[in-house]
This record gives sequence, structure tokens and C-alpha cells, in this order.
Amino acid sequence: MNNLTIPQQIARRDTDRLKSYRENLDFYNGIQWLGNPRRGERRITVNYAKAFVEKVTSYLMSGLNFAVDPTDDSPEAKERARRAEEALYEVYETNNLEQLDFDTELDTTILGDGCFKVTWDTEEQRIRVLAPDVQGLFAWWVGDDVSRVWRVASRYQLSSEEVELLYGVKNGRRGSTVVEIWTADSFELWIDNNLSERKPNPYGFIPFVIYPNLREPKKFWGISDIPPIKEPARELNRALSQLSTILELSGNPIAVLENVEEAQDIAVQPGAVWELPEKARAYLLDLLQGGGVKLHVDYIDLIYRTLHDLSESPRTSFGDNQRGLSGVALEMELHPLLQKVRRKQLIRTAAYKKRNEMILRILEQKTGVSYGPYRSRIVWGPVLPQDRGRLVGEEQILVASGIHSRRRAMDELGIQDPEAEFQRWLEEEGRLEPPQP
Repeated sequence: MNNLTIPQQIARRDTDRLKSYRENLDFYNGIQWLGNPRRGERRITVNYAKAFVEKVTSYLMSGLNFAVDPTDDSPEAKERARRAEEALYEVYETNNLEQLDFDTELDTTILGDGCFKVTWDTEEQRIRVLAPDVQGLFAWWVGDDVSRVWRVASRYQLSSEEVELLYGVKNGRRGSTVVEIWTADSFELWIDNNLSERKPNPYGFIPFVIYPNLREPKKFWGISDIPPIKEPARELNRALSQLSTILELSGNPIAVLENVEEAQDIAVQPGAVWELPEKARAYLLDLLQGGGVKLHVDYIDLIYRTLHDLSESPRTSFGDNQRGLSGVALEMELHPLLQKVRRKQLIRTAAYKKRNEMILRILEQKTGVSYGPYRSRIVWGPVLPQDRGRLVGEEQILVASGIHSRRRAMDELGIQDPEAEFQRWLEEEGRLEPPQP
């Protein structure tokens, strides 16, 4: 391997990881049966994998926001925090990060890993935030410390027109494989295993944020939400297909003839008359007798509950709240989902903070404006339905008692831009003040 170039090395690297990505993506897209169907076999696919993935993603990403706090109470620190927050909001809006974050989270939940790339667009003179496909990402870390990544390679495909437009390289091929290799000190660009460019890293750090969906202890790459539900999902598809076949045959009954050597023109219809030889017997096969269907339904219900247990998404999370639960009772019912969302929030908080840090560092390099020091916070929206009136009352008491600031209260209530809202409040208060004599 040491005699190979990096593009040649990654062609043989992480084959098991890439295979699992493809399998998880196929399963999410409804390719869930194993092997080829037998002749006449009915295969029903009820894609609960897609439903569970999209459900937990919606719960996680609901009300996601961020805030930048000053490091102290000095006017200079407050001004730096205000500038940093305004700069981040501008980057979020120009890159439509609300949509990008949701799409990336969906992809991360399916595949098991997610990534952001933060760079400077020299033509438009602004920050670009992208979400590269992790199926083309490769990482190297220091020893057993998976938090210290020292090299990242990003591989992707471009058409010949795109290669010429972006890099000025002409070739007679219909498409090219491009590999970017980043370290903290250098950047290399390879096109079809040919080194096209080598230069110092313009940022001084690797501009990638790679994070797992759910972390496996001592491992760099994460795990998907798909594998735990594969087996019960396949069994549910099989059981439903079997029950569907039984019901269809019951609706089109099978005529059974005993002690009959030959039979012609036997019609199963109202008023039909059959002529049978002596000692022969004819009847319709009843596949529903003896409560057999109920056994199938009970088994399907058991698989159904298993799916919800393994996905940590109780039926109540789908809106099926037949008991009318609320408050603490509803929270206990949804506790498995809350725990799963919390585990993901811990990982995403670190990733979003690192992304914000990269954005501000590149802005400092390119614009000369200093934003540090500051404290960056990721504000997560409530997972459960909230009684907004009660929440407002609680925040009012906390602000009045000096426990929460007005800005913190607005964060908790989901105000998108607390600083701007506070400035508008100050402006209104100024207008309402009586004129001085």
C-alpha cells in the first residue's frame, strides 16, 4: 500500500463500510427482500424503515437554532458576540443551511455518518457550506485517538465539462474521478489518478466536519438507524404477503373434489350444479376456518411492536395517542424516543459548534474582522408538544428573579434571532417613555 498513491489506496480502503452504506440506502428505498422471487410469489413491501428514519429526523431537527454569547459583560465582548452571531446568520441564510441540515441529517441517519465542508468561494467572496457524500470520504486519525484526524480524502465524479469548467483540465473521457486530499498543511487535487495541483492548505485546518449518526465505542465511523430493524421489517413483509395471499384465495375459493378421477367444467359460482359419481365428495376449501387468520394478525402485531421497540419510536410518536396522554405521562410514553434524540443531540451539538468555528475562522482570515473570543451555543427545540402559555409564564418568573436573561428566555421560547428581537424591544420601550420635562 505504501507504493500506491492516495487515490489508489482509497480504491481498496473501507470496503465493508461502503458496502454497508449501499445496503442501508437500498433498504431505506424499499429494496428489502432477499433473493429473487419464486414463480407466482407475492412480495409486499411495507417500508417502515423509511417511516422510522424520517420520523426521528423530524423530531431531532425541529426548532434547531444557535446563539453566540459574550465571554464577559464588557461592551467589547458583547459587540464581538453580536458581530459573530450576525455573521453566522448571514452564512446560514446565503447557504440555506436550514434545508441543508435537514437533508444531511436524513442522509446521516440512513448511512450512519455525516459530513460538512466549509470553504471560501473566491468568485463570490463568501463562505460556502456543503455536505459531501460520505460514500466518497476517507479519513486518517492519529493512533487510537479517533478525535485527531490528520488527513481527509474526498472522492467524487465529474463530467468532462465540469472538470474543464472547474479545473481547466481537458480530457477525452466522458467523466473523471476527482480526489481532494487535505491535511492541516497541504492540499492536493488528483484527477483520474494524476496529480493536478499541490499547494499549501489556504485555511490552516482541514475544512471537514465528519461525525457519526450514533457512535460505536472506540470507532471513528458511526452506525445507522437501519440495521436494528432490518430483520423484523423483512419478517413483517413476509407475514403480510402471506396473509394477503390467504385472503385472496379465500375470496376466490378452491373447489376440492374427493374420489373423482376426472373433472371438467367445474364452476364455483352461485347456482352451479355439479354431477358427482357415487361415493365422491365436493366442497370449497375454507382457509379462514378455525381462527387461522387471527393467528396471522396476532403474529403481525407482535412483529409490529418489535419494530417500534427496536427503532425506539413508540406508536405515540406517530400521533396514535388513544389514551389522550399529556405532560409527564406523555413524556414517559415517548421516553425511548427522547433518549435516542438526546444521544444524537450530543453528537450534533459538537459538529455544529465545530462548523460555526470554521465559518468564523475563515471569515477572520478573508475579511480581517475579529470575532473571538466568544461562546457558541446550539439551541435545540422541544421534542414534545409544549404548553406555550405555561412556558412563557415560567420564563417570566425566571427573568424576574434574575435566573435567566431576556435573551436566554427568548432562546428557550424558540425566537430565531434573540439579539434583534431584544433591540426591537428596546426601541419600542424608548418610544413609549414619556418625554423628559
